Amino acid sequence: MRAFALGLAAAALLAGCGGGSSPSQPAGSTKVTMTEFKFDPATLTVTHGKVVLFLVNAGTTQHDLAIRDTSGNRVAVSELVSAGDSIVFTVDNLPAGQYKIFCTQQGHEASGMKGDLTAT
Repeated sequence: MRAFALGLAAAALLAGCGGGSSPSQPAGSTKVTMTEFKFDPATLTVTHGKVVLFLVNAGTTQHDLAIRDTSGNRVAVSELVSAGDSIVFTVDNLPAGQYKIFCTQQGHEASGMKGDLTAT
């Protein structure tokens, strides 16, 4: 009986710590779904300044989202998002302009995981 009670307690603790800890989409953010090998949507328009992206990985491998300016410089890169997870990616003080988005993982950009971002 005691072993059964301990087993129930352990199961309850593990359930409380499990994988369902992904954040929910913040109000005013732009949702981007990542899969192999694309962003949806691939064309984003955001307001310059503080940009909040809600990244959802609906694929089967890790992805991230990087922002590159017209000179080819990386402006910001999100953390890696595991398959099935989501994160809030905030870029402070993004100037108005045209940018490229892409996944930095080996071969993902070349496979089509890229797009355009316009900050107005």
